[in-house]
Amino acid sequence: MGRLKRISFLVLLDIVFANLAFLGSLLIRFETIPLEQWQFYLATFLPYTVIRLLSNHFFGIYRRAWRYASIDEVLAIVGAVSVGSVFSVTLCLFWFGSLPARSIVVLDWFLNIGLLGGSRFLWRMVAPFINVLPTVQPNTTLKNVLIIGAGDGGVLVARELRNHYKGEVRLVGFVDDDQKKQNQRILGFPVLGTKEQIPAVVNQYGVDEIIISMPSVPRKVIREIVAVAQETGKTVKILPGVFDLIEGNVTVNKIREVQIEDLLGRDPVKVDIVGMSAYLADHVVLVTGAGGSIGSELCRQIVSLKPKKLLLLDNCENNMYDIEMELKAKSKVEIVPLVKDIRDRRSIETIFAEYKPDVVFHAAAHKHVPLMEQNPEESIKNNVFGTYQVAAAAHRHGAKRFVLVSTDKAVNPTSVMGASKRIAEMIIQHLDTISSTTYVAVRFGNVLGSRGSVIPLFRKQILAGGPVTVTHEKMIRYFMTIPEAVQLILQAGALASKGEIFVLDMGEPVSIMDLATTLIRLSGLQPYVDIDIKITGMRPGEKLYEELLTDEENVNATTHERIFVAKPSCLDTELLQKTITAFDENPRLILPTDQYTTASFIQGFLPDFVVVTNAEDEKVGPPRHLADEAAASLGR
Repeated sequence: MGRLKRISFLVLLDIVFANLAFLGSLLIRFETIPLEQWQFYLATFLPYTVIRLLSNHFFGIYRRAWRYASIDEVLAIVGAVSVGSVFSVTLCLFWFGSLPARSIVVLDWFLNIGLLGGSRFLWRMVAPFINVLPTVQPNTTLKNVLIIGAGDGGVLVARELRNHYKGEVRLVGFVDDDQKKQNQRILGFPVLGTKEQIPAVVNQYGVDEIIISMPSVPRKVIREIVAVAQETGKTVKILPGVFDLIEGNVTVNKIREVQIEDLLGRDPVKVDIVGMSAYLADHVVLVTGAGGSIGSELCRQIVSLKPKKLLLLDNCENNMYDIEMELKAKSKVEIVPLVKDIRDRRSIETIFAEYKPDVVFHAAAHKHVPLMEQNPEESIKNNVFGTYQVAAAAHRHGAKRFVLVSTDKAVNPTSVMGASKRIAEMIIQHLDTISSTTYVAVRFGNVLGSRGSVIPLFRKQILAGGPVTVTHEKMIRYFMTIPEAVQLILQAGALASKGEIFVLDMGEPVSIMDLATTLIRLSGLQPYVDIDIKITGMRPGEKLYEELLTDEENVNATTHERIFVAKPSCLDTELLQKTITAFDENPRLILPTDQYTTASFIQGFLPDFVVVTNAEDEKVGPPRHLADEAAASLGR
């Protein structure tokens, strides 16, 4: 039905119902309609009808999709009828000076609500059962679908399937762990059991596809459900994110295949937008390593906070070109691309002298552990000396804030890369004690999808037909998404005050072996059947598990539930000052040139540093829960 025809039909219907309500109220009041009341009705017929239609129009009665009517539509109907009644009474008092009877107003109000609302909600009830246009060809085999989650998300998905796809799918029911929902029916479909009974339900009802519709539950629960569902060998899909549920905008198009981010991603991060904007808006911001995974996402989120100018610094021109074009296409913030090396003191000094950045995010670093084990001196030159050049320039030119993006590999490091980042942390902590610039470091673990991380590697290996290579069957790592890590980095920058090392809560660690198995299954393949998993042995510098704190450090809570402050350990001030002086005077005399001088340089700062080449017997300790430790440190 065309829009104009639809509105015309509803207007005619409302004309009939409004007058039936008026006549009905007269009939109920007087049992029969006297002649003088007929005369009253005929005299007020036209203005009364116009008032009712105008009131309906004002409340949007003709613009609403009534097949999806809810409490908002009920309120609109009550409002339209009530306003119409007020103006009708005003009309009668103005025109005739009186009303036939006061009860007429109340009766007319109730009858209008009943007829207007009843007609709309009758359509709401019957619309799902009316097939105006067939969606599939006759004799199409129906797909049996099972929904995991009988909450709001599951109900919305079930309604969407029932209303628009009943010619394609047959919903067999729900699975939910809530014992109160067991053996109940929701929208006419049964709750068939809990997640442990998924395999039995799939077999009993011939389920072809499983839809996980639990957008607000923790990722740990999603991982457990996906693991059980995948064992059935059926197609597993998911309704992503709580945003769609809040907006009520759930469609089958938004239901997609399960992705690794659904399983390893964290629950939504709440950030202080006002606090973040305060130290970035209308300021000149410099991001080093701007073309990398973390650096580029930092740039994307910073431009949304309206800085005065955003300086992009990276030594890779291809990465620089990509992020520059992307930012200029979506933002009016002035973008300044700077293809420079952070180790080039003259270039860094020129940048700070010319642009005077207020805030510096230092994300530039060599980060690949095995590569840095083969080229240890380059790790020191870039991660230590390069960091110092940028941090020292920030001090000399009066930057307000310097944020170092660090890593959990800096904790009790067993790799040259980790050791270089720990020394970089020490240097910026020392600079904070002698500078008006506020220096902080933000320490976190692996990020999903970053260049060189394990997940892109596994995906490439699966596409190539395998095998998927895992260095050790007991290896575990912390993971978080790139956008979440960057949000927390920006938030930590807002909390910075006195040379802190902020530690991000990474949640529960993930087994790399489980990760490989999950990725293979998400690709529609079976581990060890379609794709083999091969144990290759640990590489130099690797640990079975990463830590977030050194043995000397403890944590304090901050105002953000996901960010903690590592209590500073004692720094060798004399050594740090000597190193800084050497960097300033003649870095060639102190920077290492090979693996032997690299080891000597690191052990000056970290006497116990030893590269782990074989950790087969290393025990995997329990993960440290930062929230519990922070509470304990406060005596809670």
